[in-house]
Amino acid sequence: MIMKILGGFLMALADSVPGVSGGTIAFILGLYDDFINSLNNIISKDKEKRKKAFFFLVKLGIGWVAGMALAAIVITSLFERYIYQISSLFIGFILFAIPLIIMQEKDSFKGKYINSVFSLLGIALVVAITYFSKHAFMKGTVDLRMSNLTVGLCIYLFVAAMCAISAMVLPGISGSTLMLVFGIYQPIMFAIKGFLTMDFAYIPALCIFGCGILAGIFTVVKGLRYGLEKHRSAMMYFIVGMMIGSFYAIIMGPTAISNPVEPLSWKTFGFVFFVAGGIIILGLQALQNVFEKKEKKEVTKKEESK
Repeated sequence: MIMKILGGFLMALADSVPGVSGGTIAFILGLYDDFINSLNNIISKDKEKRKKAFFFLVKLGIGWVAGMALAAIVITSLFERYIYQISSLFIGFILFAIPLIIMQEKDSFKGKYINSVFSLLGIALVVAITYFSKHAFMKGTVDLRMSNLTVGLCIYLFVAAMCAISAMVLPGISGSTLMLVFGIYQPIMFAIKGFLTMDFAYIPALCIFGCGILAGIFTVVKGLRYGLEKHRSAMMYFIVGMMIGSFYAIIMGPTAISNPVEPLSWKTFGFVFFVAGGIIILGLQALQNVFEKKEKKEVTKKEESK
């Protein structure tokens, strides 16, 4: 349970940063398959699958809500001030995570090198989305209070939410980056912060955004689950490609904050934070192994007691 709540918390923090994907964090923590299956099974006709999915998503959701609330109130200002250090930290996360993922999924990679073309597609997709984030569809900061909502803006918000959450589910693509492409990143973060400070004029916009998120989840998850079950090798190569492409997204992340600065460079790169990112990933991997062993022991004890 602790690992799932922690996973949700870290996913939310990652989702709130342009250039970093919550899906990447889920993959690093070994929660990705369960996450995708639970999103799919929550609307399953099988009662047991639905129940299991519900409890998994509740645990993950508790951490995610806490992480997003923290991001909206505190972390966003820290990202603005320490964007280079945060970017270096996430580069450490991903660089150290890729070999771990390849080792965990070695059967999907070994001897199936022809699927490396899907890695190139993954890289190209993330780089293209990051590039177009500089040319947001909606210019200027939009106030999402109820008095400013129009039918057109509501539809736009719904569609943008669908696209953003689809990206958040995929490792490598940042939902925040897509929100920047649509020009709604800052308005949504302001709306969340406003709601948490008891400004309820943002509730209608956040409800519309939430409905778009649900619609996006249930449309993209079916395809992801099918790909992971039927074409796992190609999907693994594609996912690793997106993670490699996210290096470019993170490097360009500083140009996409509310007060844009130069991209991450060797001069602004924080080596200590990069190393810290690697240590955190290795620590989380060790923690995951401990919890997995504990769960296996509990399952064995239950089976022996029957």
